[in-house]
Amino acid sequence: MTASDAGPAPWTGRLTGGGTGVSVLVATAIVVADMIGVGVFTSLGFQVKDIPSGFSILLLWTVGGIVALCGVFAYSELGAMFPRSSGEYNFLGRAYHPAFGFLAGWVSATVGFAAPVALAAMAFGEYAKSVVPDLPPIPLAIAVVWLVSLVQLTGVRHSSTFQLISTIIKVLLIVAFLVAGFVIAAPQPIAFTPQPGDLAHIVSAPFAIGLVFVMYSFSGWNAATYIIGEMNMPQRDLPRALLAGTLIVLVLYVALNAVFLHSTPVGALAGQLDVASVAGAAIFGKLGGRIVGAMICVGLISSISAMMWIGPRVMMTMGEDIPALRVFSRKSTSGAPAYAILFQLAVATLLLFTRSFEAVLDFIQFALLFCSFFTVAGVIKLRITDPDLPRPYRAWGYPFTPLVFLLVTGFMMYYLLTERPVQSLSGMLVMLSGLLIYAVFRRRPVAADTSHIRE
Repeated sequence: MTASDAGPAPWTGRLTGGGTGVSVLVATAIVVADMIGVGVFTSLGFQVKDIPSGFSILLLWTVGGIVALCGVFAYSELGAMFPRSSGEYNFLGRAYHPAFGFLAGWVSATVGFAAPVALAAMAFGEYAKSVVPDLPPIPLAIAVVWLVSLVQLTGVRHSSTFQLISTIIKVLLIVAFLVAGFVIAAPQPIAFTPQPGDLAHIVSAPFAIGLVFVMYSFSGWNAATYIIGEMNMPQRDLPRALLAGTLIVLVLYVALNAVFLHSTPVGALAGQLDVASVAGAAIFGKLGGRIVGAMICVGLISSISAMMWIGPRVMMTMGEDIPALRVFSRKSTSGAPAYAILFQLAVATLLLFTRSFEAVLDFIQFALLFCSFFTVAGVIKLRITDPDLPRPYRAWGYPFTPLVFLLVTGFMMYYLLTERPVQSLSGMLVMLSGLLIYAVFRRRPVAADTSHIRE
């Protein structure tokens, strides 16, 4: 393939500094904030019901983090090769064909981020209600999305400050909860070292199925790839941000599950959705639910902020490539893609009003996994078809790390197809509908000098 055939358009060229000021610290904060939502606070109850072993549970979460790191290495290679904002839209378009990239971008730009934003906002409203019972969840959810969006509209500099501060507060609150759990709570009789019978748990079907839901909690490890074009030195900073952010979350996730098990009887956790509140009551007493609710509320603000930052960058980049969507590429005087932000805000608000975001999430899960699968496969494909392409960063552990990610992601896709066939196939139809949009609105971009990319 020629360079122009490999992707939608040339990247912005911020390779040696002089970008808009998104530092590696802020990019790391985006990864951490996007990953830590409510999943880690709700998953354990269903896992421990079938895997009543401290060691096996912590190993489950460790394996999930390792698989996420395998994805990080692959995405870092592609991001350093093609440092342009928009994540899979950019990578799939470069590795395969612009139409493939458009399918991923179509899902992300329309509901791929708006639905998780709506879900996080709704969770914010519900947890806020647990702190102050008279607060109405839906108006609170809408208010937090609008307030965060206003921050994003002020530009990258203010967004960076807000993201960094809110994420630091989030991490500090989690660390404080961990310390309290290990210091205050009465320890439960559970072992975190290998015990007889653990091997049977590890090779069981519940462990494999539990890994599916653990991986959902780790989703977001690729968040910084959506803002590569705003990073000062993407070829250096992107791999650092993805790696650091994922490692931080891995440590926090393992520690959180350890403190849940350390502080609360397994029988009290088994089958419970809100394990964080159950553990909070065991640690802090009657006020435990409110304390945990307030902690999660603060954390969800940073998650919503991260998604309201990175999501519109997909539509922005698509607008740069497709004349019919050009309005979404326009930036305000402060550098924010205002129309793209307002579009995602409108979709998220509509989903909140109609309470349809949970159905949308069911539809898009398979499509999102599908895009991640082929993005990582794209690293292998490009190593074979274009071995001479410049690779400022090469995936660590290649080819084993990409293959591990593909194996686990393939299993997750198989699980969804067998357990939720209607939703999975409907999600594929939504993604394939992007082909019609692509066929109607596609315009070949003006050729650019890409001789430095490929001979």
